[in-house]
Amino acid sequence: MTTRNGSSLFVVDSSGWVDYMAEGAKAEKYSAYIQQEQALLLPTIALYEVYKKLLITRGESLAERFHSHALRTQVVSLDERLALAAVAASIEHRLAMADAIIYATAHAYQAQLVTSDTHFQRLPGVTLI
Repeated sequence: MTTRNGSSLFVVDSSGWVDYMAEGAKAEKYSAYIQQEQALLLPTIALYEVYKKLLITRGESLAERFHSHALRTQVVSLDERLALAAVAASIEHRLAMADAIIYATAHAYQAQLVTSDTHFQRLPGVTLI
């Protein structure tokens, strides 16, 4: 299911980055978005989640490769405005904290959220892989 918002910017959620970096089953589909570095936004919460997951499950080398790749994107810090928008998204859409921050970041920048997490499937501005 895809609900496009017409944006040329993208936010790939944490699970997408992990799948891409670990060459998982959906890595090729995520590569179409992740390789567009100029159009890719990376919320700091996703940086945290992906680096931690890769470090624990795949080792320092892959975690550092991700970090190097991530620095070529536009890293978006969590500020007061995004934090409050994430609260609203969490309550309205029943999202966990990290998911709400990621969704709020995409929404604030009018970016398309690209994910394979089905709890985002009915939300506007989401591309489900």
